[in-house]
Amino acid sequence: MNDVVMQQDGGIVSRNTQTEMMISRQAQEVQAAMVIAKRFPRDEVEAFNRILLSCKRKSLAESAMYEYPRGGSKVTGPSIRLAEAIAQNWGNIDFGITELEQKNGESQVMAYAWDLETNSRQTKIFSVPHVRSTKKGNVPLTDPRDIYEMVANQGARRLRSCILGSIPGDVVEAAVKECQKTLVSGSDKPLIDRVRDGIRLFEEKFSVTQEMIEKYIGCKCEAFSENDMIRLNNVYRSLRDGMASREQYFDLPAPGVSEAGSEVQDPFSGKPESDGKEGAKRGVKKDEEKDKAESE
Repeated sequence: MNDVVMQQDGGIVSRNTQTEMMISRQAQEVQAAMVIAKRFPRDEVEAFNRILLSCKRKSLAESAMYEYPRGGSKVTGPSIRLAEAIAQNWGNIDFGITELEQKNGESQVMAYAWDLETNSRQTKIFSVPHVRSTKKGNVPLTDPRDIYEMVANQGARRLRSCILGSIPGDVVEAAVKECQKTLVSGSDKPLIDRVRDGIRLFEEKFSVTQEMIEKYIGCKCEAFSENDMIRLNNVYRSLRDGMASREQYFDLPAPGVSEAGSEVQDPFSGKPESDGKEGAKRGVKKDEEKDKAESE
């Protein structure tokens, strides 16, 4: 017999007995962990200091925020990497993604975050069709690796929402501010040199010109601030990781992706970067997936 569960977007998900058993087992494991958490409660002051200390790492600060355009405005927020780091340092919180079942060309997945001390729980159960949306239409996924990546990609967004819903808001805000401070003070290069290096990197990897960048930021490159460089950093990583496409950020004079692929140094992290063509192409495929996932 199947149970019916309402999703947050109003849709209906059918859960069979096997799914219920998995959820029940997960609940039993968490209940056992709650007993341990009660015996060893978190020290919130120490946990808060650990979170701020982790945000002083430049590698975390660089991936702490996401940014992408939607409907004429920009959507920004703490990334899944920052959410995970906060949860790990906050302590006594169980979180993860579980694939409940896979059938009829889709996976049913559960993302959750459970504060073991307060018994505050955030859970999202959702369906992931084994389909990739492209500009030429929907493409069914048959390769197990493609299916896994699709589930993990969409699950990460729900997991981030669950974690951030379980952590006090002021703690999250303090972590974001500390990451921004780390980015601003973490470079020994003058700002103008980093601006030039960043523009060169966009041109070589994504065929995005200085004029396009200046139009996106809203001023000439000579007037770019540290906050503007943080914005460019977020855009660069979104393009590199295939989370968005150039067309979502910049006005392109003609279609096509740059064929330049020589290794250059990332002015944001100071590390060599590989060719960005693959990330840009992936971004075209994931545009619609991104909008659908982030809207929930």
